[in-house]
Amino acid sequence: MTKFVRNSVVRRRVVSYAAVLLSAVYPVAFVAATPRLVVSVAIEGFQTDYMEAFAPLYGSGGFELLSDKGCVYTNVSFPFRGADRSSGMACLMTGTTPRVNGVVGCKWLNRETLLVQSSVDDASYTGWLTSQRCSPAALNVSTLADELKIATAGRARVVSIAPDADAAIIGAGHAADVALWIDDAGGRWCGTSYYGEFPAWALRYDEGERLADRVGSMTWSPVSPVVSSFDYFISADDGGRFTHKFSGREKMSDFKTSALVNDEVTNLAKWCLTHTDMGDDNVTDFLALTYYAGGFRGQSAGDFPTELQDTYMRLDMSLAGLVELLDRHVGVGKYVLTVTSAGCAETSQADYAKYGVLTGRFSITRAASLLNMYLMALYGSGQYVEAKYGSQLFLADKILESKHIARAELLEQAESFLLQMSGVKDVYTYEGLVHAPVGDESHMVRGGLHASRSGDIYIDVVPGWTLVDDDRGVEQTVSHQYTLFPLFVYGCGVEHDVVKTPVTVDRLAPTLARLMHIRAPNACYVAPL
Repeated sequence: MTKFVRNSVVRRRVVSYAAVLLSAVYPVAFVAATPRLVVSVAIEGFQTDYMEAFAPLYGSGGFELLSDKGCVYTNVSFPFRGADRSSGMACLMTGTTPRVNGVVGCKWLNRETLLVQSSVDDASYTGWLTSQRCSPAALNVSTLADELKIATAGRARVVSIAPDADAAIIGAGHAADVALWIDDAGGRWCGTSYYGEFPAWALRYDEGERLADRVGSMTWSPVSPVVSSFDYFISADDGGRFTHKFSGREKMSDFKTSALVNDEVTNLAKWCLTHTDMGDDNVTDFLALTYYAGGFRGQSAGDFPTELQDTYMRLDMSLAGLVELLDRHVGVGKYVLTVTSAGCAETSQADYAKYGVLTGRFSITRAASLLNMYLMALYGSGQYVEAKYGSQLFLADKILESKHIARAELLEQAESFLLQMSGVKDVYTYEGLVHAPVGDESHMVRGGLHASRSGDIYIDVVPGWTLVDDDRGVEQTVSHQYTLFPLFVYGCGVEHDVVKTPVTVDRLAPTLARLMHIRAPNACYVAPL
């Protein structure tokens, strides 16, 4: 730690001396134009409608400050369908879609083992204070943080903090100093050996604060009486009151879907800024934070309406505290803060049948079985459908090769057969999606799939129907609702503006790259905002 601080002091002196020399030739604005620190806040489940609806709950230092002083984009979306936490974070950090960056979701089916894997699973590395074995190996391209490391010859400090491993590691990228998350089993702040030794400052925080010991005695209730008296949801029947404790085997997973987890992320971020040299010199550093604003226990907002209101009020307070610390520690106008969504966290559980809306149940297990029987009738015996995951089907390439079956012909037959099933809106083959026109619905589907991590056939189930995987015991109500979220950019080099024109969030990465005077991620082909 002493060597780290000593080196950082020398670095600051060298950079400052170089800045003085440059100022004799170039305008002084040359130094001020580059932020000392970029803080990226990604909020899982963040939505424009909720943020605006809960405005009466906010103070003046959080969302209101970012709206009044920063550049606000009110109509932001992902450039592909089905963004969850992992794929959303990857899009933010790489400036491109899963089709290119490779992260198609929090989980996917490994085509070689036919087993479900996490987006950051990697048995090659051990965990620090956790049994999880993780790395960013699934990211096929560079991230914004990677490009910052490259541009500064490794001198930039990159730290990522999140409740879960996937958000922390994807936010950190390949070349970060550390990625920190909360271990589900032990409740400790942990990391992966991929990034080297576990930092001493993080270990001191974990040992001193002991989240694992505290969480059992925590109680989540409204942070203010204002939350209880405010009633945005007409279906709310809790009288504005709630109390939740965390116990049992699911206590950590429950805690991670509560508003209290954001306080823990914020506290560790503050500890990081005050116990390291991040933001202390003119070499830009990067801090990625992930918060949660979805439904408690992963349920819809209608199930826990007052809890969601409390979550947004606490988020506003966390952002206000973060801005105050950045102003004091880094300096006003010397950092950039962005706040946006990290993907969808809410699963629709609407009872459409109760209200006469067309609905039904579509079994992917039954669809795979019937399709395989149909293909056997055409091409002879064999297990043509090798596996299934979500609404995707995976074909057995070896059988097709051994029987000399033309792949394009078989896919065409499969598509025609599946389209006749009840509950099927569309059927896409990966080969067919390659030629999808930009702006078309199929183009959005293609953006969320990857050649080696997605199925050969994608079944688009009718919205409102329940997609059922009988083998895994998973049910999900299908919804393709267009959900908007905001994007705030605040700080160094940013002028106040409110932009209502629709934009996609992949453009944030090249925008931050421009503010930092570095290259955009290597697969990012979209223009800065």
